Amino acid sequence: MGHGVPELVLELNGQTWTLDPSRSYTLGRDPQGDMVLEDARVSWRHASLRWGGRAWVIEDHGSTNGTYVQGQRIHQLELGAGAVVHLGNATDGPRLNLSAAASPAADLYSAQTAMAAPVQPGAQPPQQYQQPDPQGWGHQPPQQQYQQPPQAQAWQQQPYVPPQAAPQQGQTTGGQAGAPPVYGDRSPTSFHQMAVGRVMRIGRALDNELVVSDLQVSRHHAEFRATSDGRFEIVDLGSHNGTYVNGQPVRQQIIGPQDIVGVGHSTFRMVGDRLEEFVDTGDVSFSARHLTVTVEGGKQILKDVSFGVPEKSLIAVIGPSGSGKSTLLKALTGYRPANQGDVLYDNRNLYKQFAELRQRIGLVPQDDILHKELTVRKALRYAAKLRFPGDTAPAEREARIDEVLRELKLDIHKDKKVTALSGGQRKRVSVALELLTKPSLIFLDEPTSGLDPGMDRDVMQLLRGLADDGRTVLVVTHSVAELALCDKLLVMAPGGSVAYFGPPDEALNFFGYETWADVFSAFENYRDYDWSGRWRGSQHYQMYAADIDAVAPQSVHVQPQMVRPPVPQSWGAQLWTLMRRYVSVIASDRGFLALMVILPAVLGGVSTVIPANFGLGPGPAKSAFQNRDAGTILLILAVGACFAGAANSVRELIKERVIYERERATGLSRSAYLMSKVVVLGMITVFQGALISVIGFGTRGAKMPKEGVLLTNLPQVEMALVIMALGFTSMMFGLIISSLVKTAEKTMPLLVMFAIVQVVFTGVLFQIFDKIGVEQLAWLMPSRWAIAAAGATADLNVLMPWPGAGPDPLWEHTAGQWIVDMGVLLGIGVACGVVVARLLRRHEPEVMRK
Repeated sequence: MGHGVPELVLELNGQTWTLDPSRSYTLGRDPQGDMVLEDARVSWRHASLRWGGRAWVIEDHGSTNGTYVQGQRIHQLELGAGAVVHLGNATDGPRLNLSAAASPAADLYSAQTAMAAPVQPGAQPPQQYQQPDPQGWGHQPPQQQYQQPPQAQAWQQQPYVPPQAAPQQGQTTGGQAGAPPVYGDRSPTSFHQMAVGRVMRIGRALDNELVVSDLQVSRHHAEFRATSDGRFEIVDLGSHNGTYVNGQPVRQQIIGPQDIVGVGHSTFRMVGDRLEEFVDTGDVSFSARHLTVTVEGGKQILKDVSFGVPEKSLIAVIGPSGSGKSTLLKALTGYRPANQGDVLYDNRNLYKQFAELRQRIGLVPQDDILHKELTVRKALRYAAKLRFPGDTAPAEREARIDEVLRELKLDIHKDKKVTALSGGQRKRVSVALELLTKPSLIFLDEPTSGLDPGMDRDVMQLLRGLADDGRTVLVVTHSVAELALCDKLLVMAPGGSVAYFGPPDEALNFFGYETWADVFSAFENYRDYDWSGRWRGSQHYQMYAADIDAVAPQSVHVQPQMVRPPVPQSWGAQLWTLMRRYVSVIASDRGFLALMVILPAVLGGVSTVIPANFGLGPGPAKSAFQNRDAGTILLILAVGACFAGAANSVRELIKERVIYERERATGLSRSAYLMSKVVVLGMITVFQGALISVIGFGTRGAKMPKEGVLLTNLPQVEMALVIMALGFTSMMFGLIISSLVKTAEKTMPLLVMFAIVQVVFTGVLFQIFDKIGVEQLAWLMPSRWAIAAAGATADLNVLMPWPGAGPDPLWEHTAGQWIVDMGVLLGIGVACGVVVARLLRRHEPEVMRK
């Protein structure tokens, strides 16, 4: 120890070290750190300890679960003898005890020399670019004119070792012979002894026998029970996110030695009478094996793609347009499973176990997956309510939101609207939304699209930090400026095949070019060249991908009795959260609020230009014509209600399509989502219908019909109900349009077409009844039934009879006919809801539809 520096001894996990003031110490799960803690609550690089000149200082490095001294979360604090530090949890997290040195202790630096020192990446020799023979390009692409890759000096450049490979010397492989691999068959996180007749309850609450600190787990989640015949079973206790056996949701299931039980981020396996627990802390491998996607007509848009992703790494996927990058991303995430091949999440088949593994995978699409009208905190708050179990306390949700905001340095922007943020900051908010559930694997689709070079670098550095903190990150990008930050690079060739996979700093030398622009030009100019064959014949392939191609995927044991995967929240709770979020979005859009009032006011006001009333016109001049102006008034008001109702909803589903796709994959109920739109938009539309009716009918006073058919003394109310019902049904038609189109720009022409068609089939402009074909087509139009119901109240058969024809049966002035007209009108709206629900299925992960 230096002169004047008090000797301090640190105790951790039964080991003691005398701290050396000439250096600093890192604490975390990183095996190359100074003090390694195998605890799920500890971040990859959690904190550091150093001599600060006058005292020892502990500094938290933005850890997810925090560093605590005397129960208080700290960022940086001076420590002395007697101090106690908890990592990851203020009460039961890993404990560091610091005391004054009383006797010689093993120096930490000396102790480390006994361990394998981390290998530092050596400086790579400059890659000598070799200009391809220009003459050789006249007829064929260049041959392989690249130097052989140097031997890897760091783990980033070591060939991927599949999970089935034998463990390295000194590695413990928990589990029994023949048991299925769990997390690469690495050592269990903890062990729990089971006894005959004993019940072991699992949950987040502290009164469980097995406490799991995971917000994906319910307070009382499931129970392991020992049966009288010596076997064991798992029983779900009505958990919100479900209990899984071999990736399939179960309510009660006998488990054997080959079965894997999943609860939140933890996995359990019975070995004899001992329960082994494996906690997913991000140390997972990910591999794609022989992925092939075929579309209609037999065309392959993804061809035999195989690669392996090492743990805690950043992988970039680049390639020209048409190389299958988006298709590959959908195949890797389960949104559109490959027709052939497997995707393995730490040796578990993602397609077959998607219900469980979907919670451990984060996906940030190219478009932002949040409502830009909300503030950052409010957007994350609603996302947390939808994704966390229903029994999660508000304080727990807020704590997790604060942790994510601090980790991504968004805490200073938490009260800003998303629209007020820069492009890079908005992408951080999308990433923050995905980090709420602590995924181990994060996919991003073009996160730097549209960003300037500075923001491009910031986003890529953010992703680098996420990987360093113990996650595996795969990013599809067009930008090649920051590829050096990545551990591996996957280059896709035209046609959907792999042209290169390996370290990014060796890629250009592999292709024989100085710039990526030259490589992409070669792809375009020589689209028929066998780029995949060139890759498979290279030494790079032998180093970085041959092992993946050679290993056959393992079979997955699936229990025959399965149930539908549960959702994090009950249907009612999801509906309430979605409605509140939707109202918040609408309330923050002042333009929409103004239009919501102005549009029906103008449409209703137009009808007042017509001075006619709903009575019979005086004199012989109108004896034959009677009062057709009454029909014109109804026509204008009905068309106004149709247009206002459909305009409210025609953009609502298309503008949220990306948000819905992502939330549906995390457990959102389709019917709850649709019902939230129907309820909120329905209330707005009913209000608008009432406003149109007050202006159109209320200003006429005594000129209105004298009596109604159902509400005898309130004919105006009877007709107003018709206008409101027509607006609601038109709003449902608008939802159909919104679910059909691919872009928001296509909604307006369809909206105009819908309104014009309603004008034609009202039955007011010309006689529709008794016209074969026309009458039957009119039955599908909401305006036909709305005018019929209003016409029944106004007795249009008397006011405007059709010359030479009998009365319109739908205008019959009776209460029964009015109820039938209104019933069919609302029935069309309900039928539209069923159609929209079916159309929404097209925008869900395909693996969920199966």
